[in-house]
Amino acid sequence: MAETEFTLDLNDDQKEVRDWLHGFAADVIRPAAAEWDEREETPWPILQEAAKIGLYSLDFYAQQYFDPTGLGIPMTMEELFWGDAGIALSIVGTGLAAVGVLANGTDEQIGTWVPQMYGDANDVKVAAFCSSEPDAGSDVASMRTRAVYDEAKDEWVLNGTKTWATNGGIAGVHVVVASVDPELGSKGHASFIVPPNTPGLSQGQKFKKHGIRASHTAEVVLEDVRVPGHCLLGGKDKLDERLARARERARKGGGERIKNAAMATFEASRPAVGAMAVGTARAAYEVALEYAKTREQFGRPIIDNQGVAFQLADMRTSVDAARLLVWRASWMGVTGRRFESAEGSMSKLFASETAKKVTAQAIQILGGNGYTREYPVERMHRDAAIYSIFEGTSEIQRLVIARTLSGMPIR
Repeated sequence: MAETEFTLDLNDDQKEVRDWLHGFAADVIRPAAAEWDEREETPWPILQEAAKIGLYSLDFYAQQYFDPTGLGIPMTMEELFWGDAGIALSIVGTGLAAVGVLANGTDEQIGTWVPQMYGDANDVKVAAFCSSEPDAGSDVASMRTRAVYDEAKDEWVLNGTKTWATNGGIAGVHVVVASVDPELGSKGHASFIVPPNTPGLSQGQKFKKHGIRASHTAEVVLEDVRVPGHCLLGGKDKLDERLARARERARKGGGERIKNAAMATFEASRPAVGAMAVGTARAAYEVALEYAKTREQFGRPIIDNQGVAFQLADMRTSVDAARLLVWRASWMGVTGRRFESAEGSMSKLFASETAKKVTAQAIQILGGNGYTREYPVERMHRDAAIYSIFEGTSEIQRLVIARTLSGMPIR
């Protein structure tokens, strides 16, 4: 890969995409945000509008993912989540499953399944990535969902329960991570395509959430789900080779190297979540700033009060600092630089905590109005709570950072 210098200047193409995304977020997402938050349903009309302009498509996200500066994905996430976190997650949620196939699948699998995940503007589809489990949480090595190979029929049989699955149960295509060799922990996992209408897959509990309500989140129950052998992402030969290498490394005491390799993957993906948090925090800050400029008390705008002005100064500083951490980590990931100090976790940790703090400060600046649903900061504050939970809690991020700094193994 050619050397790419880190820069804070977006090029003309990036600026054009950013402005296009911002326009969609302002004109389509924001006006519908309160309605779909109340309905707690997938905003299918918004997805259809996004599909019509090419925003809800693999082609668009692939272009951003392969941006050599690393800023395509964080820029996209920030603008969409600036519009509304719940609707934005409905738009980008299918991408989780698509990336799972792109990262592990063969060319034939990619060509077969990824187009089915999105559908088209006339028949929009969604897909689900199913990894988390009720009793595992951040401990991915404790996954209980099993996949057993039936050699006579060349089928895999999946059993288990997944939770916190975005689009779980309503998706056409589900990508399910399951253990094929529990003794190898996370290195004994494999990913499987579960095609539409496969018997044995059902939606469990649909969660009624504190925030991001326009994004469907549910359990996915797998009861003797049989999928053809070709639904194993990457194929069985590749899996057998990987398992053999993992067993040999484990035998030679290379378990920590295996865990650290898996952690590197997480480090590269966490800045995208940080960018989501930056978008929500920035949105809340902008609402509070505008309110402070126009709301008058004692004959003058409340921004003239030092107590309010200083809060806004802190909010803006935190948002910009979070963005810089996200951009740095994203650039490091795309250019193949080593995360020596868990910079990916740093970006997610700081951005997540910033979103919670800034949205709370926005409510405080708006006073009683901020506590009502007549103003969006109440919803933004509820949405912000998720960033310090999903894709690894803030406590897990601190643990990863601390262990990296101390030289202790990451477990």
